Amino acid sequence: MKEFNVYGIGNALVDMEFEVTDAFLQKMQVAKGLMTLVDENRQTELLEEFHGVQHKRNCGGSAANTLIAVSQFGGQAFYSCKMANDEAGDFYFQDLLENGVQTNQERTREEGITGKCMVFITPDADRTMNSYLGITETFSPAELREESLKKSDYLYIEGYLVTSATGITAAIKAKEMAESHGVRTSITLSDPGVVAHFKEGFLKIIGAGVDLLFCNEQEAMAFTGKQSIEDAAIELKKIAKTFAITLGAKGAFVFDGNHDIEIVTPVVKPIDTNGAGDLFAGAFLYCITHGHSFGDAGRMACHAASVLVTQFGARLEKEHAQEIKTTVLA
Repeated sequence: MKEFNVYGIGNALVDMEFEVTDAFLQKMQVAKGLMTLVDENRQTELLEEFHGVQHKRNCGGSAANTLIAVSQFGGQAFYSCKMANDEAGDFYFQDLLENGVQTNQERTREEGITGKCMVFITPDADRTMNSYLGITETFSPAELREESLKKSDYLYIEGYLVTSATGITAAIKAKEMAESHGVRTSITLSDPGVVAHFKEGFLKIIGAGVDLLFCNEQEAMAFTGKQSIEDAAIELKKIAKTFAITLGAKGAFVFDGNHDIEIVTPVVKPIDTNGAGDLFAGAFLYCITHGHSFGDAGRMACHAASVLVTQFGARLEKEHAQEIKTTVLA
């Protein structure tokens, strides 16, 4: 048995979630439904103009949310990331440990500014992100921990790393390390806008292929250039041994290496879709590293995501995760 079920790499961002109107996004010229990289001045401008409801902050970034989910369901996770020696970095480090995720950041951290992500939630439950990467923009192979990676079942690569040259280098190096130690590889495509602008970076990281790929419907079609999930799936099978495509309220399309599996998700009224894809990946990875089939993994992942979107925030409470596991896998 491996020490870690999932070893993840990604951007360490303190998530700050806000309820806003479409009018606010239009006024501030924020592209709705996408992740947009901004500088510190732009993020400060948005904070100063904001009037409304702000929810609590969390250690976040896509991969962190996924690894915390793995931990909440009962798995073991390790996160290689980069945060600064500032108040936000201290908060991030403690929040990560309190959620059961081990990290490379146990040593003295560098001076700088820890990255932050403003997540805007509109009344239609859509989520829009404006991220200032801060020190995580320089995430590099120096942050990798080969000893922990080789003791893991899966490497999980956050797709947002393609926006940084050093992030791409780190992802490629981590994948090479994983393959040399027989660790299975996985990646998430993260965001349709990122896929559209950084496809070459994804192709460099994926290389000859990955064992498991996560994406949503829009990302699948943006990456493959196809107009249907069926056609996109044919293309994805050329680069991924297995994959899971989330389809929102329609459920998920899963390929286990031999069979296509259609997953139906519970019908709910969403109020906040932030983190749903991250939680899906975490629940899925927990299941397949604990002896469950891809079908069961898809069902639990969809169930967990359907619960998450009915509340504000990118995470479940641990007791809710355990209740879902008991209900779906019993």
